[in-house]
This record gives sequence, C-alpha cells and structure tokens, in this order.
Amino acid sequence: MARSQLDRGPHAAYPHGTGRPGGGPVAGPDADDTGCTVLHVDMDAFYASVSLLDHPELVGQPVVVGGSGGRGVVLSATYEARALGVHSAMPMGRARRLAPHAVVLPPDHRRYAEVSAGVMEVFRSTTPDVEPLSVDEAFLDVRGSMRRLGTPRQIAGQIRARVLDEQGVTCSVGVATTKFVAKLASSRCKPDGLCVVPADGVVEYLHPLPVGALWGVGEKTAEHLERLGLRTVGDVAHTPRTTLLRALGEATGAHLAALAWGRDPRPVVGRPAEKSIGAEETFSSDVDDEAVVLREVLRLSELTAARLRAGGLVARTVVLKVRFADFATITRSRTLDERTDVSREVYGAARALWEALRLDRARIRLVGVRVEGLSSAASAHHQMRLDDRDRGWREADRATDRATARFGSASVTSASLLRGRRGDPGSSGVRPATRPEV
Repeated sequence: MARSQLDRGPHAAYPHGTGRPGGGPVAGPDADDTGCTVLHVDMDAFYASVSLLDHPELVGQPVVVGGSGGRGVVLSATYEARALGVHSAMPMGRARRLAPHAVVLPPDHRRYAEVSAGVMEVFRSTTPDVEPLSVDEAFLDVRGSMRRLGTPRQIAGQIRARVLDEQGVTCSVGVATTKFVAKLASSRCKPDGLCVVPADGVVEYLHPLPVGALWGVGEKTAEHLERLGLRTVGDVAHTPRTTLLRALGEATGAHLAALAWGRDPRPVVGRPAEKSIGAEETFSSDVDDEAVVLREVLRLSELTAARLRAGGLVARTVVLKVRFADFATITRSRTLDERTDVSREVYGAARALWEALRLDRARIRLVGVRVEGLSSAASAHHQMRLDDRDRGWREADRATDRATARFGSASVTSASLLRGRRGDPGSSGVRPATRPEV
C-alpha cells in the first residue's frame, strides 16, 4: 500500500492553513518535536481498511462496511465513499442513496480483533505507556523510549511503518505535548499522515481553528458558542473566564477555557485489565426461529473465543444476553469448571443458558455472548492436565486462527454457520444487522 500524498505536497503536509509570521508552518511532519512525548495513533478507516485486506480488488473504490438489513447501519466507509457523504453510524439505506454504486461488505469482527491485537502489540513493544481509546486508536507516552528508539517524530514514523508492514493498514499520528493537541493533530492529518505540533507553537496552531476542534464540543455546544459570537478557538481563549463559566456552566466553561490555551494536564495512563469480552448482534427483523438464534449464538461464541485468544486471555464465566421485540432484556450466566478460550466450550455454555430459558417462539431482537473472569492464558494453560479432553478442540481453534489470519475469516467456517447463509438449505434468510462500534 503506497504512502499518502499527505507526506509529500506542502498543502497536504500542513493541512491546517496556519503559519508563523515569517511564512513557516506551525505544525507538520518536520516541525520541532522537542518535548513532544505524547503520541495519538489513529487507524485510518479501520474497519473498511481491514475488510479490504481480504478484498484487494476493491482498493480505490467506494466501499461501505455494515449491516445490510432494514436496521443496518454503516460501521465504516473508505475515503472514496466518505467523499460521497457516507459516514459511520449512518443508516445503510441513506448510505446506499448517497453512494448507489458503492460495494457493501458485511462486518468481520474476528478479523478486526486480530488486526487490532497486532496493532496494539506494535504500540506496547514501543512503550509500556499505552492508553487504548478503542480497538483502533491509542495514546502513547514515549519519553521512556527515546534513548532506545530516537526522537518522538522518529518513533511515530517507526510505528506507522510497522503497522503498515505487519498489519497491512495505515494510521495517522499526532505528536504533541498533551493528549488533546496530539489527538487533534492526528485527526487533521488523515489519512496516513504525521503531524507534529511544537511546544512553542500550540497556541498559534489552535487559535485559528473552529470551536468544534475543542475536545468535548459537539454540534449543540458549537451552535451555542457561535450564538455568543465565539467561532474560533482563539475567540474562546480571549473570552473572560467568568463569561464562559456563566454561559456554559462551571465544569464545561473551565474545561474549554483550559483547552483553548492548550492546557491539558491528563497523563497517558494504561487501561485497566479488561473485565469482559463479548459481542452482540441485532437481527434485521425480529426472529422466533430457535435454529436461527442458535446459529447466531454459535457465531458470537466463536468470535468471543477468538478475541480471547487474540488477547492471550482465558475466561471463567459465560454470559448470554437476550433482548426481546418489546426491548425487555435478560442476561444469564454460567461459571465453568475451568477457564477456557475454546470456542466449543463457550458455545456449549451459551447454548445451555439459552435452553434453560425455555422460550416458546418468543420474538428475539438481539442476542449477545460475553465472557468474564479473565486471566492470562499462559498461566492457565500451564496448569491444564495432560489428559485435557479439549486439547484437540483448542488445537483446532488455533489452526482456525492461523487460517483466518492468512486467508480471511471465510476460509474456515462452522458447518452450522454455512447452513445458515442466505440461499443455503435451512437458511431463514434473516441476517444480523451489526451496530457500529464506538
């Protein structure tokens, strides 16, 4: 995959239009990175980019990833589709009207989990100070890695190169003295860009930007600020603090007053260990066919177990979630005798929980599978008995993971899921509509 024009042309390298009095740019890939030890790394159109790894013939075309049913929404879109007005969380029907010739691909969460795990491993091999925000973005504090890896700019370049080489997708990196400015910089150099905001240029960089650039300013707050005559970050910065507190409330006013001057004292902190892993799906129309529900429970169980293995974890408790047509929701859980990352064991527990509900043609809107009681797989596997009855299933799961990583998720599929595909014998024709992840 070729590097973006953002690394080359002058307008692409410095897309913000701000500059110093002498004509030099305030921020860009070559700006002074002294003291800029905070990085924000954000994958570019992550779900769509990962989907294209298995469909290279679609590169350069408008592609939309999401549920195709009546309740389907856009999970992600390539930049070609975004140019036509498509964006995440948009109803799929509207996306099709805006981009009638776009290719629609179903989500592949197992693949996303695998690539995300690989990306996070790149981050953690760079620095232990990693604060993930989601599956496709994180803050890094690289001050402890500079003696080993070089300047913050050089480290950012190494991360971009490794993510591309090892995972096949691109990312954009903002380099700054604070989390707020680093995140803002990465968002404004997409796709496949690098932007350094120098320590002595933060105010000059921020003040020409619209108020919507401030972290936490949504559409309604921006409209309120504009009614007050505050259209740029500089306008907010030069408004008396008391005026902001009176107009926006103490918490919001103080927050924006600090950000407008580039003040953000929050450190990069590692996320606490995950307490649960899971997946859920909303059907495109309510389902009362038990076979259809169980096929979906099987798929979600396999996805959840794959995420466990990708994260090097095992779980002790399996949780089943069921939401009915009237939006009433129930959860049931079962604690296993031993911790596991085996798809068969997760599904067995989830199916037993379903059967214990004894539902008679109940109309189901959503099902979910979640695992809890997580711990390191390395220590758990070390304690397993030599006559482990599930060793064969565990090895089969590992083989599936390897095939999926190499050939895509369609390369190995449970026979039950094959029978459930549209057009296959026994299929109900009902497809789950995936909701966007945030």
